[in-house]
Amino acid sequence: MQFRRQALTKLQSPGELDLPVRLARPQGWLVLSVTVLAMAAASVWAVAGRVTPTVSAPAVLTHGQGSYLLQSPVSGQVTAVLARQGERLDAGAEVLRVRTAEGESVVRAVDAGRVSALGATVGQIVTTGADIASVEKVAHPGDPLYATVYVPAESAAGIPARAVVDLTVQSVPAQEYGVLRGRVDSVDRSAQTAQSIGAFLGDARLGEQYTAGGRPVAVTVRLETSPATESGYAWSSTAGPPFALTSMTQATASVRLAERRPLDWLLP
Repeated sequence: MQFRRQALTKLQSPGELDLPVRLARPQGWLVLSVTVLAMAAASVWAVAGRVTPTVSAPAVLTHGQGSYLLQSPVSGQVTAVLARQGERLDAGAEVLRVRTAEGESVVRAVDAGRVSALGATVGQIVTTGADIASVEKVAHPGDPLYATVYVPAESAAGIPARAVVDLTVQSVPAQEYGVLRGRVDSVDRSAQTAQSIGAFLGDARLGEQYTAGGRPVAVTVRLETSPATESGYAWSSTAGPPFALTSMTQATASVRLAERRPLDWLLP
């Protein structure tokens, strides 16, 4: 009760009414001003600003037309291997000779291209329909490389025309030579199956690998060229790697999607 009477007496006393009341210290005003400015800037950026999201996806360097699996049309024992891995073949070129019950048979290339994988050896027994070689379709030795990127289907709609793509090539140290530059050339809107990917790349294992998380969409990327690099293509570094790129090299692509307002990310 004594403390309460003292408090009431102090409130009724007019002796300190002429003294100024300090609402906040100078440091407090500074913090408040900075907070208000930051909130105002964030509000303007949320309405007028733009962000560029990206999607990461596996990619393979190819010559654009894909590959085909050469299969044996006969059953028998391989007596000669007439092609070498990496060799460019004309359409109809001899690849294998197989001894069958009816005599010796020759397995020929279906279309012109480069042998990217050869799965037959002398003495091996092959059956009808067995995969014996993977041949990449290359019309001319100087045909440029492309990158085929397998993007998740849900992200394909956000890929604009000529979108910028950065490719981290598996055989090239990115810390030393940077990333390969490219732009989207076309987007195949149909979802790819493991069989279609395997047929295009000439490797069934890649088809299974790229569809493990769902059926992706194939995006063709045109690589930017540069006469100043050894590879002939543009890199984020000045010179890029001191060697040429080969087809069927795997990479990881970072594709820039269409710009969006930051507010679109916050609102449902």
